[in-house]
Amino acid sequence: MTTPLRINPDGAAAAMSPIVAEASAVGPLSDGHGAEVLDFLSANSVDAIYMRGLVLDNGLVSPDNRGTFYGARDAGGRLEGVALVGHATLVEARTEAALEAFARLAQGLPDVHLLVGDPAKIERFWRHYGEGGQEPRLICRELLFEQRAPVPDAEPVAALRPATPADLDLVASVNALMIYDESGVNPLARDPEGFRARLARRIEQGRVWVWTEGGRLIFKADVMSDTPEAVYLEGVYVRPDERGKGYGRRCLSQLGRSLLARVPSVCLVVNEQNKDAQEFFFKAGYKLRGLYDSIFLEPRAAGRA
Repeated sequence: MTTPLRINPDGAAAAMSPIVAEASAVGPLSDGHGAEVLDFLSANSVDAIYMRGLVLDNGLVSPDNRGTFYGARDAGGRLEGVALVGHATLVEARTEAALEAFARLAQGLPDVHLLVGDPAKIERFWRHYGEGGQEPRLICRELLFEQRAPVPDAEPVAALRPATPADLDLVASVNALMIYDESGVNPLARDPEGFRARLARRIEQGRVWVWTEGGRLIFKADVMSDTPEAVYLEGVYVRPDERGKGYGRRCLSQLGRSLLARVPSVCLVVNEQNKDAQEFFFKAGYKLRGLYDSIFLEPRAAGRA
């Protein structure tokens, strides 16, 4: 029997080995380490699910990962941590030494924009990383929701379908607005070509679900990570003038039934301040599983690594 996501409701991280004197040896991972890394990332946490999904989609070495995968090893060469360090930095570490090693590594790299993880782990990571002088620009507390049983009574939506390349402009404009509302950064202004290319690839993979009518986007959801253990959703959207009509719940319930037919868990995060979205996901059959933090970082000062 599978178990729910391993994050406690009070935000405490899964048990981690105590601080040890000997530092972990850290180095970049290659595609030859794929099986070892996937086995290590079998832990049922959001960070592990997200990284595992990237490895399954892209391999360990790919520009589509928007960062570099690193491994931390003990004196015997065994993995005790895996991290993706880059645009978004995620860490799955079993020892404090591995967590510290990844934090020290990230301090010296120029393209770290976002740190994400459960609050206890992020706090411990920041104790080491924050010494490098890069300041937080925005800190968001998010609630982790999970669905493990489909909602049986929601009326299906015949028009809900995977997006096609013809939907790219419509989806891109909505995704950009949602990212701006969350982070204060408009990806269509900062990196329009890269943003559209990444979204086009996601559409080609069948990972974006939409309901459109007359050129209007009624509902949208993005599958950001798809693993045998869980699917991670982002960007769930209902057109503002169509809210309150049950459309979003019907679409999300239908999508959930489809996904839960092949995986045991569907998860997503919701900003702590967004009470309407929280109520929406509760009604759609999701349960609160824990907390998640996102730290958006100030750009490094000129002359710093």
